Amino acid sequence: MLTRGKGVALWRQIHEKLKSAISTGRFGPGDRLPSESSLSGEFGVNRHTIRRALSVLEGDGLIRVEQGRGSFVREPVIHYPVSRRTRFSENLSRQRRAPGNILLQAVDTEADAQVAEALGIEPGEVVTRITSAGEADGRRISYSTAFFPRALFPGMVRIYRELQSVTRTLEHFGVADYSRKRTKIIARMPTTEEARELRQPKSRPVLVTEGVNVDESGVPVEFGVCLFASDWVQILVEP
Repeated sequence: MLTRGKGVALWRQIHEKLKSAISTGRFGPGDRLPSESSLSGEFGVNRHTIRRALSVLEGDGLIRVEQGRGSFVREPVIHYPVSRRTRFSENLSRQRRAPGNILLQAVDTEADAQVAEALGIEPGEVVTRITSAGEADGRRISYSTAFFPRALFPGMVRIYRELQSVTRTLEHFGVADYSRKRTKIIARMPTTEEARELRQPKSRPVLVTEGVNVDESGVPVEFGVCLFASDWVQILVEP
């Protein structure tokens, strides 16, 4: 029950009650809180009061609000190491997270100036572009686009569709191993498409890595741009 007329705002009392429910484990990581309508009825207040309490909980870092889905208790952040040898599935498996990769598109296209410079080829040369989404425990955490020189990997679209793995696809073409030559990390606001693919609000920033991978001889084999949901991922730069 709420105490009325005692100098403590109703929204703050609701905030404290929900905070206590989270800290004591009544609502665990990933659990969805009752809807605004349900909370409004439970506490006998209007929805504006509930929204203010939830907004403060979100600011405290205790919950996340997903448009159209509701409010959820925030899970522990994923630490994503970026080093000379960065592998998505390995990074997540080491943290006992179940990795997932969803192929969105695989096509051959012409390299623009940025892609050509990164891969050391001429603008207009044909590259294979693979766009995919990454998941951890079924949760969408990344949206990436990778480019590969078709001159080095003819027919890569078909092979990748069969193997569903960049590492195994490059092994098919004789690239036994590859490493990161350089990585640039920035933060920015997502486009409408990017926010949709990451299943997050457009008003929430994303972390972006741009990286060039090379084979054991130093030849560029991949240029990739990966967006991470900043609510879920913390990037760690390692040697």
